[in-house]
Amino acid sequence: MTAYVPGITETDLKKIVLAIQNIAAGRSNAVGTVTLAAGASSTTVSTPNCAPGSTPILTPATADAAAEFGNGTLYVSAVMNGSFTITHASSAGPARTFLYAILG
Repeated sequence: MTAYVPGITETDLKKIVLAIQNIAAGRSNAVGTVTLAAGASSTTVSTPNCAPGSTPILTPATADAAAEFGNGTLYVSAVMNGSFTITHASSAGPARTFLYAILG
């Protein structure tokens, strides 16, 4: 669910109000979906809204993702400008898909 973002020089009050309404409705451009890389022990997620100090929040979107989450083998190991890295167990099994939101 994306939000309308007016430009820095926007003067149309209706567009500015629309942006505020989008935020109040919970819309965000700092969300996405990631499927953990099969056969790897880490997955890097590219997202322009990420920077040092940001907090990526992960929510399992499949049963296999929930199992991985519950095993305690999954964590955010790095947060950088434009990306974050998830360290996880290596698996060639079914897709482990997560939803994410970036705060900060």
